[in-house]
Amino acid sequence: MAREQLEEAIVADGNGKEEEVGVMGIAGAGDGDEQHGGGKFSMKSFLWHGGSVWDAWFSCASNQVAQVLLTLPYSFSQLGMLSGVLLQIFYGFLGSWTAYLISVLYVEYRSRKEKEGVSFKNHVIQWFEVLDGLLGPYWKAAGLAFNCTFLLFGSVIQLIACASNIYYINDRLDKRTWTYIFGACCATTVFIPSFHNYRIWSFLGLGMTTYTAWYLAIAALINGQVEGVAHTGPTKLVLYFTGATNILYTFGGHAVTVEIMHAMWKPAKFKYIYLLATLYVFTLTLPSASAMYWAFGDELLNHSNAFSLLPKNRWRDAAVILMLIHQFITFGFACTPLYFVWEKVIGMHDTKSIFKRALARLPIVVPIWFLAIIFPFFGPINSAVGALLVSFTVYIIPALAHILTYRTASARMNAAEKPPFFLPSWTGMFVVNVFIVVWVLVVGFGLGGWASMVNFIRQIDTFGLFAKCYQCPKPPVPAAAAPLPHH
Repeated sequence: MAREQLEEAIVADGNGKEEEVGVMGIAGAGDGDEQHGGGKFSMKSFLWHGGSVWDAWFSCASNQVAQVLLTLPYSFSQLGMLSGVLLQIFYGFLGSWTAYLISVLYVEYRSRKEKEGVSFKNHVIQWFEVLDGLLGPYWKAAGLAFNCTFLLFGSVIQLIACASNIYYINDRLDKRTWTYIFGACCATTVFIPSFHNYRIWSFLGLGMTTYTAWYLAIAALINGQVEGVAHTGPTKLVLYFTGATNILYTFGGHAVTVEIMHAMWKPAKFKYIYLLATLYVFTLTLPSASAMYWAFGDELLNHSNAFSLLPKNRWRDAAVILMLIHQFITFGFACTPLYFVWEKVIGMHDTKSIFKRALARLPIVVPIWFLAIIFPFFGPINSAVGALLVSFTVYIIPALAHILTYRTASARMNAAEKPPFFLPSWTGMFVVNVFIVVWVLVVGFGLGGWASMVNFIRQIDTFGLFAKCYQCPKPPVPAAAAPLPHH
């Protein structure tokens, strides 16, 4: 009963943009998983206004795997087949657990605030605000710093990936020029108000990634093993932990969990959505990475983008184009929380005009554009971001925050969410959380940080900053003229 009342209390206050929700005609009665419109079907609502469990699932699955799909075969070549598969499963479940913790802390924060009579009319709750409300200003500062920096570089990675991919369709322009072009295209995400409006984009994005993943798997199997293929990984500790950290990054896409929850009609239903999304993502990442590594082996060590090894044909071109569109969508996913933070800083978050808010958001795109041009290292940058930012943002901080929030007996007794049915003990939850903190701190941040930074610096030494065309094939050197005979 208490849980149902809490759920109703959370949905009763609307969906972050209270007045917007009211005007849209989707707030109010009815099951939170159905279209809220008094029985009337509206194409605009169907395509634009999503807040159901399915919308949240599509958003999580779509956001979790985009360009990283193309770098996982590269990681398998660093890790070897067995470690690659096991680490995907391990970090997949680890990520699902910390996403669950974030959802619990969100529900706890919101239920406490609503008991105090706080209204979230026209306001989107974010992770740093949850930390501030539950643990104080120092935690807010840590959450804000790590989350914003991660999302900033997450957006940078999507932009780099766009340029890297389009090059395999049209190599008449270098990758840096493509980065300029796609930076301008991605700037249009400033017009999407919130995650509430990503309904059709999430659905399309997941469909596009599904096509690309199965294209990689089938194309690799049809292509067969290349002549003299070798599977020597793992060979070096640096490469091993770089690959492991890229997988940690893959399943650490839940920096936007709070914003996705807040876009739901009934946020308390989010608890297991991320796990279900991860199980689907396994069907994309495991077959594609395994098949590519089986076919190309150690060749992948010098090809961080899987497209580069597959023959150019209409199927590959279709996969590249679909992945480009999905990367545009994922850029929006990563940038939208940054837009919210910036709006709150400059006092524009309550503004109802989409155009005024879009104009205010534009300064966020400029540094992303600039960083993508400085560090165009598609692949190695994933591992560096994973080790230094993802490790804290979505693994260590949520686990520690959960331990500290429920450290007292009274907090546990009055908890809005009790321990899950599969681990019905607070002690058990604390043990799992301590394990995550220690593991990610030592293996993810420590060893992973060392390995990924060594690899990252190696890329700078090899290609330089502002590299014009990272990992592009060198043009053929013209044969030297034959020497004239001596008399």
